[in-house]
Amino acid sequence: MKETDNLQKIEYENLSEDYQRLLNEAEKVMDRAYNPYSGFSVGAALLTKNGKIITGANVENAAYGSSICAERAAILRANAEGYREFCAIAVIAKGKDSDTTGITAPCGECRQVLNEFSQVSECDFDVILSTTKKDKIAIFKLSQLLSLPFGPKDLGINVKRYQR
Repeated sequence: MKETDNLQKIEYENLSEDYQRLLNEAEKVMDRAYNPYSGFSVGAALLTKNGKIITGANVENAAYGSSICAERAAILRANAEGYREFCAIAVIAKGKDSDTTGITAPCGECRQVLNEFSQVSECDFDVILSTTKKDKIAIFKLSQLLSLPFGPKDLGINVKRYQR
């Protein structure tokens, strides 16, 4: 049994409107994943501090290390659109031939990138994780998913300069 199997169940209907919208947008973009190798589709939707939703889907590559996860795709897209301050991200996934039965959490590399923008945002933002059918939903603070983080503030960087 995985640690996440003991999570308190959050009903989709009990989520805020913003969080429902985030999950719905992540679900839509999940079907745009480019995943010829794993068949695993992931969608992510970021909520900016001013209420805009920006999405991303995973993109695989024959040189596996060049693949990019949905969470980082959303961050990169947001940055290109001029957004760097976020308050939440939703992540939803499905398998090659089946729905997920457990939530899918961001990988370590994505957690590190999310931490970077959490510091820029000056906000320990929410990470909303859901199964394909939205029958298991969990919400974490990013700090719960990445203990002892290292980021720009540890290097003495004034993040205010990079806020948008």
